Amino acid sequence: QVQLVESGGGLVQAGESLRLSCAASGSIFSINVMGWYRQAPGKQRESVAGITSGGNTNYKDSVKGRFTISRDNAKNTVYLQMNSLKPEDTAVYYCHAEVLTDEHEYDYWGQGTQVTVSS
Repeated sequence: QVQLVESGGGLVQAGESLRLSCAASGSIFSINVMGWYRQAPGKQRESVAGITSGGNTNYKDSVKGRFTISRDNAKNTVYLQMNSLKPEDTAVYYCHAEVLTDEHEYDYWGQGTQVTVSS
């Protein structure tokens, strides 16, 4: 079994920053893609940013230039640095990982961490 544990959410004012962390632990052979999703009330869960084991990244258009995703492969940890936060960034943020275990790839999700941005 694999667990993803998130931290770093909180309440900030517009224009401020937060850094989210997500550490994976358990029976992990490797992790291909790690990323962050978010879900606001009344909206569908959406992809925010992703990063491959090789360091290739992608971002939702609305966060480009403000958010930076990174990972520490040795620690099986992914980070999301969020700068210039806006009220529309308010959501529960979920860590996601495609984890190779027992020669099969599985999707794992973190418990979610609340990010609230006040105007």
